[in-house]
Amino acid sequence: MEPLTPLKPAVRQDEPDTAESGLRRSMGPRHLIMIAMGGVIGSGLFLSSGYTISQAGPLGAVIAYLVGAFVVYLVMACLGELAIAYPVSGAFHIYAARSIGPATGFTTAWLYWLCWAVAIGSEFTASGLLMQRWFPGVDVWVWCLVFAAVLFGLNAVSARFFGESEFWFAIVKVAAIIGLIVLGGAALLGFHPLSQGGNHPFLFENFATDGGLFPNGFTGVLVTALAVFYAFSGSELIGVAAGETKDPGTSIPKAMRSTVVRLLVFFVGAIAVIAATIPFDEVGLDESPFVTVFSSLGIPFAADIMNFVIITALLSAGNSGLFSCARMLYSLADEGHAPQALKKLTRRGIPLIALSVSMLGGFASLVSSVVAPETVYLVLVSVAGFAVVGVWMSIAASHFFHRRAFVRNGGDVAGLSYKAPLFPLVPILAFVLCLVSLIGIALDPNQVAALYFGIPFVAACYGYFHVKYRTKARQVPGA
Repeated sequence: MEPLTPLKPAVRQDEPDTAESGLRRSMGPRHLIMIAMGGVIGSGLFLSSGYTISQAGPLGAVIAYLVGAFVVYLVMACLGELAIAYPVSGAFHIYAARSIGPATGFTTAWLYWLCWAVAIGSEFTASGLLMQRWFPGVDVWVWCLVFAAVLFGLNAVSARFFGESEFWFAIVKVAAIIGLIVLGGAALLGFHPLSQGGNHPFLFENFATDGGLFPNGFTGVLVTALAVFYAFSGSELIGVAAGETKDPGTSIPKAMRSTVVRLLVFFVGAIAVIAATIPFDEVGLDESPFVTVFSSLGIPFAADIMNFVIITALLSAGNSGLFSCARMLYSLADEGHAPQALKKLTRRGIPLIALSVSMLGGFASLVSSVVAPETVYLVLVSVAGFAVVGVWMSIAASHFFHRRAFVRNGGDVAGLSYKAPLFPLVPILAFVLCLVSLIGIALDPNQVAALYFGIPFVAACYGYFHVKYRTKARQVPGA
């Protein structure tokens, strides 16, 4: 497919260009890494990982997360090259618009915006519910307002302030995961001095279940692998922050590599320790598996510590999500596909109106989760789940068409600051694996609603774009 705008060779640059958008380039590699980590490490690992293990079995859960990490690597490889070629904020929209077509860019942006708007509302609600453990007399909605004000303030000051806050948010979560891997791993080797009991499993003896290595069959692994894709969503936030990054040619590849390695170690390491410690038929959604493991090790106040960590994880993901939402709306306005008011910046380079609209989207999601959880909220959640894989497919397809056009226009691949390896295998494989996961959703009654609502939403976005913007273009003389 031909690119809609001329592609300039993305060669190595000694001095980074000033962001054309007016956003400030104030974040470095450590901020990018923690923004991605903050978006990924959330309730999916701290709460839902128990369900994954119970469905796939101990070994099956580890395999599912390994597959998920592999897909993340493929998508991040594509993202790295694109983020340097187009180092602008709200980059998914730009990648797709310039490499595939403006309608695809428009649809990708709204999919991703809705995905995080729903997540923001969910995280406010979950955080408020968890605060009831310590403050049972305070209504959940009060905590929702408090957390909303905090996250809005963190995002409204400056991009660097946001990046710094996300760095420290993520540090808390990473510390909890490292603690689980180190202390849980030591217990599996027989070292657990604080525990009063002596019935800890040794090494991976829990992996040999009564039903074999795959107690629910290998199909349980396949279905779980689909959900694991969603657990890794957020890693692509590096691309959203590309326009506010110092020296993107150096910072982005470094952040990409570090993020993939850390996610692999943290996710797979934590799942392996949990699966080896807790019998798969005893782990579930009634308690965080982190609480179960730390309690079995005799860690004092394990439940309270993990309650704090999980609240931090939710707020960290919400912090990244709000940043992403605002930049998507800014990017749409910058391309002329959203009201120009969303493009206005503060003196510190913050798109405050876009940030405010995104916060309102989060509140709408929050209200719908209470008022109409089985109708409106179900639709929002389904489209959000569909959106994650849809955006990954857009990144892979954008990279495929971008590289082809770049070479066709005389670009020298050897001169790229970063190039995805094994082209075109990497983008094709990433796209196919994501497509397979969407097809697989149809086989799972618990996830099929994502297709029922996601596909019509995408069709509606394409239809709206062609009616409003293509019609307008035809009406302009010379367009």
